[in-house]
Amino acid sequence: MVQLDVDSPATPRTTYALELARRFEATLIGFAAADAYVFVPGDDGGMAAAEIMRQRLTEIEDRLKILKEEFLAVVGDEASWREEIGDPTRLLAMHARAADLIVAGAPAKGAANDHRRMVDLGTLVLSAGRPVLIAADQLAPPDPKKVLVAWKDTREARRAVIDALPFLTSAQDVLVATIEEQNQKNARESVSDVLRFLMRHGVKSRSEVLDVGKADACEAVCEIARAMSAELVVAGGYGHSRIREWAIGGMTRSLLKQGATNRMLSN
Repeated sequence: MVQLDVDSPATPRTTYALELARRFEATLIGFAAADAYVFVPGDDGGMAAAEIMRQRLTEIEDRLKILKEEFLAVVGDEASWREEIGDPTRLLAMHARAADLIVAGAPAKGAANDHRRMVDLGTLVLSAGRPVLIAADQLAPPDPKKVLVAWKDTREARRAVIDALPFLTSAQDVLVATIEEQNQKNARESVSDVLRFLMRHGVKSRSEVLDVGKADACEAVCEIARAMSAELVVAGGYGHSRIREWAIGGMTRSLLKQGATNRMLSN
């Protein structure tokens, strides 16, 4: 399922996702949503809000129509289309039930940071129940030969390794890297198990245990990705639920900002 922003052209991300779908002989689903809700305080707020919502609803419907036409012009008969009016993050997470993988990306440069019109990637990773592939800013064809697995012995990282197997089996260089936190012996045993698991699934991989001391672990992982020219970074998406929102962890936040490479996050 490829997520499209109502305020950005559909073609670049659609082309990226279509190449990925063809490589894995998968069906592509296009999805776009935006919310027309507005709050206007004051005694006359109700009437004013209703008029503004009517105008926004018409504008969103027009944009969705344009996106759909552009999407279908690219994919032809190889895909299907879904659209909704409402919170784009919540609705995409709900529709993710129909897909194996969500393809998303950072908003276009200059786009307003309005979560009524674009997806909150951190919240999406933590709530979708599906792996999220966040495309690199350049939207290069997603056929990674060098992959970094940012390993931590957690449920999220174990899920990420499983989800990424279709990419890992075709990669030429897979590095499983972990940060030594307290017990180096445990870190090495954990990584060794991952290497053996990958080997049984036909993945040739190597490992590295990093002792970063007091340095920033997030930056260390990003530096490894740059040093090996990784075309894909695989990691668990970490966070926790508050009463009305999802809060993401530091590593996940750092990876979301690394637009130079593709990132696949699972929770």
